[in-house]
Amino acid sequence: MYMLGLHILSSTAWAAGGQAPSGLQRWGGFITLIFIFVIFYLLLILPQQKRQKQHKKMIEALRKGDEVVTMGGVHGTIVQLDDNTVVLRVDKEKDIKIKVNRTAIAAVKGKKE
Repeated sequence: MYMLGLHILSSTAWAAGGQAPSGLQRWGGFITLIFIFVIFYLLLILPQQKRQKQHKKMIEALRKGDEVVTMGGVHGTIVQLDDNTVVLRVDKEKDIKIKVNRTAIAAVKGKKE
């Protein structure tokens, strides 16, 4: 849609002026697209990649005894770790445990000292 708009604008300008667009006018749309891509990369893609790296580092650093919160909002303490899963104790009195994927851990509330 954007390219169609640029084409219509450039052909309208060409028809009104009666001469072919100059080299700078031809490259103007392309330069604008590159500029928009750079802005999107800096504002959206780069911060998302940084968050993914931080989350991966946090998941790799999980240890037994850490207090964590899952993406679903479940609070618990890690009692067992696997390569892909974590067993959380969610109620100490009734000894209720649940098994979740490591990637489901959203945050670490407290580290075991």
